[in-house]
Amino acid sequence: MMKTLRWIVFAIAAIAMNFPVIVTLITSFKSAREISSNAGLWINSPTLSNYISVLTDTTRFNIWLYLFNSTVAALIGTVLAMILTFPAAYAIARSEVGRKVLFPVVVNLRAVPLIIFAIPLYMMYQWLGLLDTRIGLGLILTIVNIPLALVILVNAISEVPIELDEAAKVDGASTPQILRKVIWPVVRPALLTTFIFGFITAWNEFLFGLMLTTSKAVPMTVGASFFFAASGGGVNWGTASAVMVIGALPPAVIGLLMYKQIFGSMTTGAVKG
Repeated sequence: MMKTLRWIVFAIAAIAMNFPVIVTLITSFKSAREISSNAGLWINSPTLSNYISVLTDTTRFNIWLYLFNSTVAALIGTVLAMILTFPAAYAIARSEVGRKVLFPVVVNLRAVPLIIFAIPLYMMYQWLGLLDTRIGLGLILTIVNIPLALVILVNAISEVPIELDEAAKVDGASTPQILRKVIWPVVRPALLTTFIFGFITAWNEFLFGLMLTTSKAVPMTVGASFFFAASGGGVNWGTASAVMVIGALPPAVIGLLMYKQIFGSMTTGAVKG
């Protein structure tokens, strides 16, 4: 009885939390006529016309370009953040360098409203010629990802016994070799978690995409907003819903496919006794 009750409560909570997503998904399979006459959750005549229109009609807005821009920028922002934070996390975890000052400052940067950096970043990007470029968007996404990546990697490396480092040093290994051959393989689950969280965070970033791009490097989050304006001045809710579903698919699929790895790396130590 209690088990059944728990499942009922879980189902109600899941539906309540995901209700906007459910409505958006259902609306994406309705025609404009049915949306105006049937606002409920039931679909009388399912259609793929909204998806076909979004994916094939690139005369006004090119969704493929937006998807490509987001993929490239998110990969740059994620991989570069990992490359920068991995040695820094090792230094903090092993030698206490910056643990009391640098580490809290970097982590707390994520709590600062990003809009504060809008004007100086725009002026700097304009001077450097990085406005409306994928590399420029990727660089700022790197900064966005660094705090989270640093927290995950510092915690993971701190759990690796220092005796492994000392044994490697006795064998003549240098610090770069220890990082590459000892630490990297052991904290690989944490690195995978860092990549997944970083990619999802970078993909969903809207503010800097809106501020630093105009046409060539517009990401999916910003490009999706363009589809809300129909030619007649109203909103084509079916098309807009289809765009939102397509834009949410990459991070959702990655999260669903990798949730076991994420859960394992967040709940188990780096080395099992």
